[in-house]
Amino acid sequence: MIKHWRADREEKYEIIERWFLKDLDMIDGKEADTDNPYFDMHFHKVYNLEAYSCASKYTFARMLNKLNAMYLKKDLKIVNFDDTYLNDDSICSSSGGDFLVLMKLCFYTSNLFCLSLCPLS
Repeated sequence: MIKHWRADREEKYEIIERWFLKDLDMIDGKEADTDNPYFDMHFHKVYNLEAYSCASKYTFARMLNKLNAMYLKKDLKIVNFDDTYLNDDSICSSSGGDFLVLMKLCFYTSNLFCLSLCPLS
């Protein structure tokens, strides 16, 4: 979790808390049938979070699900989300390929941005 603020003309970022995907047990979208940006992440403790929008909440859940499938291959519970929006194939078939390409470009750009903010230890 990163705290963001502005000091004069500079933007500042500070890492507040780190979580590991291997410790994530469940993502609870709270209400699958409403446009709700709130969700819970269940680690050793439950964290109540708010996304920028409902679409960004689903994008975040898809990203975590893909990372889990690629690296950990563990049973990650994703509850109270509409399954049709969690599956990449349904986005591709309903919205066309251009939207999917744009979404993937935004995903890779946000990953590069987040990685650039991480300090090397």
